[in-house]
Amino acid sequence: MTVFDLHTHHERCGHAKGTIEDYITAAISNGLDVIGIADHSPYFHSKEDHPSPGVTMAKSQFNDYVNEVLTFKEKYRDKIDVLLGIECDYFPAHMESYRQAVRNIPFDYIIGSVHFVDDISIFKKGRWEGLTKEQKIKTKESYYSLIEQSARSGMFQVLGHIDAMKGFYPQFSEIETDVIDQTLQVIADHELVIEVNTSGKTKDSGGWYPSDEILERALFHNVSVTFGSDAHVPERVGDEFNIVTKRLKEIGYHEWVYFVDQKKVPVPI
Repeated sequence: MTVFDLHTHHERCGHAKGTIEDYITAAISNGLDVIGIADHSPYFHSKEDHPSPGVTMAKSQFNDYVNEVLTFKEKYRDKIDVLLGIECDYFPAHMESYRQAVRNIPFDYIIGSVHFVDDISIFKKGRWEGLTKEQKIKTKESYYSLIEQSARSGMFQVLGHIDAMKGFYPQFSEIETDVIDQTLQVIADHELVIEVNTSGKTKDSGGWYPSDEILERALFHNVSVTFGSDAHVPERVGDEFNIVTKRLKEIGYHEWVYFVDQKKVPVPI
């Protein structure tokens, strides 16, 4: 079985530890066949070079990032397949600047992630305090509306951690709304892939993104899945790959995918 991890970060984003090469060598040590580097993209829409040093890389670092991954792709080609990826925030009003920035780069895949709803980080502790039931439902539906828009944008191959809003508010999963099925159908219609992201274990929610319930609904809608540790330290590369494989089998999946040159590579489970 091919072992892969499409979601890893490194020190350029300002909140991860280790170099790109550290993650690649960790992947080799952990028995992976494929490692994707997908650090946070710069805020291309900002006039500043580096408006959020602890969140993303600077625009002036972007070309160095791409060239470094491509260099390691060649250096380690006999030991592991290194894939060039990136994780882009989805900002509805600003995506043309992102589209232009990545258009001539040989990305194997681009992960689209929603990190902000109503201009507030989904991981901001306390954002739910004082909200009524109706306001919580509206916030959850706004989150999934943004995910749907990202699916329709044509920019991405993978959608990142599609219930990560539960990270520091586990009760998020209990907010009742039918919007998730609607969102999964949009994802299916646009033939995008969602990731099983094992970084939820590092947050209050524990577990993975998305929940088993959402993975079951994703299978119903014929949405393909991929794997990402979302490692911010080299030690987490490939974290829980085998456990996720077992659970996906139990749910009923027979394969999942990774990407080369933005084309799906199916891997039997």
